[in-house]
Formats: sequence, structure tokens, C-alpha cells
Amino acid sequence: MSFPIVVLISGSGSNLQALIDQSLQGQLNINICAVISNKADAYGLERAKKAGIPTHALDHRSFDGREAFDAKLQETIDIYKPKLVVLAGFMRILTEAFTKHYDGRMLNIHPSLLPKYKGLDTHQRAIDAGEKEHGVSVHFVSSELDSGAVIVQASTDIETNETVDTLAAKIHSLEHVIYPLAVKWFSEEQLTFRNGTVTLNGKALPESGILYN
Repeated sequence: MSFPIVVLISGSGSNLQALIDQSLQGQLNINICAVISNKADAYGLERAKKAGIPTHALDHRSFDGREAFDAKLQETIDIYKPKLVVLAGFMRILTEAFTKHYDGRMLNIHPSLLPKYKGLDTHQRAIDAGEKEHGVSVHFVSSELDSGAVIVQASTDIETNETVDTLAAKIHSLEHVIYPLAVKWFSEEQLTFRNGTVTLNGKALPESGILYN
């Protein structure tokens, strides 16, 4: 029986595609029950349709505030009874009620080595700060932006002639490895989050999670 998940997107959906590809290749035993976007023109919806996955577009601008949007989003997600909700470039700050509803069963990926560079423009900020390395983190979602418990991180060197575009490309390639990996761990019940502690195969992880090499 495939493990049911729902994926939330706002854009191109490259991480969604990585999940679809690994599922088709038999590397992930998941069933992507639905893909939901807050933008009707998100290319990720086309990726989902090509894979035969049900899609929903919920325009957040048509709702009277974050609470109303999140309530409808939760209602839509729960139609599919997923065991995991995966945020794959979903550009919304979520309400506390929503994050509590999916506590311990909602993942996000963020392009920095958390807790550094929460929020937007992480690649430029890392370059401007003179960082020697930059990376990406997969974490459980909490009500505070990019502050949930970290599961796994991957890093890359920042070269002296690095640009935002070249760094972004390197980070994307890392994302497409560690995000499916975290989903695989969760779907195989190796990964849990309880009482503020992340465990993998029964062992508590450090605050920075696992560093993937």
C-alpha cells in the first residue's frame, strides 16, 4: 500500500517533480494524492496533471485573510486523508491553527543552512555575507517561519566568482536529493517528530539534523 501524501506548491514544482520521478522509479513508495497551489498559473500544476495527479488551485487573494484561506486549504487537504503534507515551494506563511493540525506530519524545504537566513533571498544574502558555504534544510513545519525542527541538511561551497544563479542551481540539485530522502524516511516510519524531538531509526537527532554528504 503506497503512503498517501499531499504536496503544496506556489511555483515551478521542481521538488514535486523529483518526488514524482522517484515514485515512478520505485525509489519512493508514495501516492501523491493531490497537488494544491495558491497560484492557478503555477507550472507545478502542469507537472501534476501530466502525472495524472488531481490538482487544486486556491487563490489566497480571494479569501478574507490568512485564517479563511488556511481553513479552506485544510479542508481540501483532508479530503485525501494524507499521512504527510509536503510543502514544495509553497510561499505562504501558515497560521498556528493550521500548523498545529498537521504537527509532526508536515515538511518544508528551505534554501539555507538553518537557522541561518530564514525568509527570502537566501542565496544573495549568503554571498553578501561572505559565507564560505551555503546549503539547504528539510524541516518539520511550525507556526514560526522556517523555524521547525531540522531533519537533514546538505551544503555546498561558495566559490569566489559565485553568482546567485550558479549557487541556486547547485542548491536545487541538493534539494532534489535530500527532500525525497526525508519523505522516504517518514513514509517508512523511520522518521518521527514528537514532543519537540526528531528521531530517526529511534535515535534523537541534533538540532541541525543530519548532514547529508
